[in-house]
Amino acid sequence: MRGEGDHSLLKDGLARIQREVDSLFDALLPIPQDTRARLVEGMRYAAIGGGKRVRPLLLVSTAELFGVDRNRALRAGCAVEAIHAYSLIHDDLPCMDDDDLRHGKPTLHKAFDEATAVLAGDSLHALAFEILADQETSADPFTRSELILTLGNASGKDGMAGGQMMDMLAEGEDYDLHTITRLQQLKTGALLAAAVEMGAIMGHVQPEGRAHLRAYARDIGLAFQIADDLLDVEGDADKAGKALRKDESQGKQTFVTLMGVDKAREQARALVDQAIGHLAVHGEDAAMLRAVARYIVERDR
Repeated sequence: MRGEGDHSLLKDGLARIQREVDSLFDALLPIPQDTRARLVEGMRYAAIGGGKRVRPLLLVSTAELFGVDRNRALRAGCAVEAIHAYSLIHDDLPCMDDDDLRHGKPTLHKAFDEATAVLAGDSLHALAFEILADQETSADPFTRSELILTLGNASGKDGMAGGQMMDMLAEGEDYDLHTITRLQQLKTGALLAAAVEMGAIMGHVQPEGRAHLRAYARDIGLAFQIADDLLDVEGDADKAGKALRKDESQGKQTFVTLMGVDKAREQARALVDQAIGHLAVHGEDAAMLRAVARYIVERDR
């Protein structure tokens, strides 16, 4: 369990990153004085004022281990968050998960309409790569290129979208634990891992020097999804701000259905302990990354 110091550190860190992300999206998404206004209003609805901002916090906290300017790292964090926001917009559409609630408010296609939701998602996807290609994110073109490649790989068929496809086809399938793990490493873990990797890229850490951070990200990614599966079974929909128990009603296999509640919770905690162990080389400098890992299994939303 976290001590009071960890709790305070994380609470302050999340509050700060939430303010910073909202402020940057506000600056990046001025509403135009023409008929594109509805599109940008939809983008703002999805990107501002919602979500835990775990991915930007991971990226910024990793980058700060290597002395990266926080404002530059924040821009890269917003790129990851733009991809995350677009994925939620599309996941919520009637053709996919068909959800009415996200972050405690109507989903974008309910608040606006389906066409606006599709275009807002498309535009947030494009915005992510616009941000990463901009010299304000990094003066080094090789760093910008590697950031773009990393986020692209984590977003497409070999990452988040591939995992979502596996998840959509999971209803009624007899997925085993190996397959569920692979699905979640793509659907949920890929963007979390990209955030950590991109922080190290901005710090000019060579690939061979990132192995321990990749291991940390892999472990928290799986722990995050196990915790999500536990929340889907045991959580409070009002606190979660979204519909729960949908996997069970759709007959989908999850970590909880395959392992049971107690073993799943035990596995999530073991993964977090293992993740924290990978950070030992950074000492107290990695306090925020350790706090994020613990938060993943203790959150209620």
